[in-house]
Amino acid sequence: MADVPVGAARRGATARALVRATHLGPTLAVTTVATLLAVAADVPPARTALLCAAVLAGQASIGWSNDWLDADRDRAVARADKPVVQGAVAPGVLRGAALAAAAAAVVLSLLLGLVPGALLLLLVASGWAYNAGLKRTVWSGAGYVVGFGALPAGVVAAAPGTPAPPWWLVAAGAALGGAAHLANVAPDLDDDAATGIRGLPHRLGARVSAVCGALLLAGASLVLVLAPPGPPGPTGWAALALAVPAAAVAALAGTPRFRGLAFPAVMLLTVLDVALLVGSGSSLA
Repeated sequence: MADVPVGAARRGATARALVRATHLGPTLAVTTVATLLAVAADVPPARTALLCAAVLAGQASIGWSNDWLDADRDRAVARADKPVVQGAVAPGVLRGAALAAAAAAVVLSLLLGLVPGALLLLLVASGWAYNAGLKRTVWSGAGYVVGFGALPAGVVAAAPGTPAPPWWLVAAGAALGGAAHLANVAPDLDDDAATGIRGLPHRLGARVSAVCGALLLAGASLVLVLAPPGPPGPTGWAALALAVPAAAVAALAGTPRFRGLAFPAVMLLTVLDVALLVGSGSSLA
C-alpha cells in the first residue's frame, strides 16, 4: 500500500477535527428535528432539503464559533475533548469556517423566503450571541429559549402559504431550549467557574438548575402531546412514557456522576418527540 502524502494526511486530520468542532451531536440533533418538523408541516421535498442544509450550516457555524471564541478558556482548563486544545485545528481555521458557514446559512435560509429565513436565522443569531458573551450573564438561557422557539416557527413558515405555527409548537420549542441550556452547561460548571463564566445555571446552582431543566423537559413533552387538537393517540402516550426517564436523567444532572448524560437525554427526547409527532399525523399548520 502506498504511503499517504503528509499533506493529504494533515488535511484529513484537520477535516475530522472540524467535523468534531461543530459539536456534532447537537448539530445533527437540531438538524434532524428541523427536517422532521418540515415533513410534518408538509413542506415540499425540495424546500425541506434546502431547509435542512440551512439549519445544518447555521448549527455548524454556532459550534465552530464556540470553539473559536472559547479557545483560550478551553486551553486554560485543559478541555481534552476540544480539537483546538488537542492542537488538531487552529482557532483561525475555526474562525474562517464559522464565518463561512454563517454566510451560507444566511443565503440558504433567505432562499426559503423572508419570513422563514428570518426565523431560522434568529436561531443562528441567538447561538452566536450566546457564544459571544451572553453565556456570562443572568440572561444566558435567553438565546436557547428564543432560538429554539423560533426554529419550529421558521420550519412551519417554510410551507406553502407561509402559515403561522401553532402556539403549542413554539411553546414546546422554547421549553426544550431552556432545558437544553441547563443540561448543556451542567458538565462544565466547574470549568466555567474557573474561567469567570457566571450564567443563569451557575447562579442557580447545579441542583436547582437540574430540577428546573427536568420540569421544562417534562412540560415540553406534555404540551406536545396534550395541546394539539384531538385526544392523544398511542404515539402521544408513548412520547410521555419516553419523557419520564429523560426528565429523571435531567433531574440528576445536579450530581457529578450524571452531569454528562443530561444533555444527550434532552436531545434524544426532542428528536423522539418530534418523530412521534410526525407519526401521529398531527397538523402543524
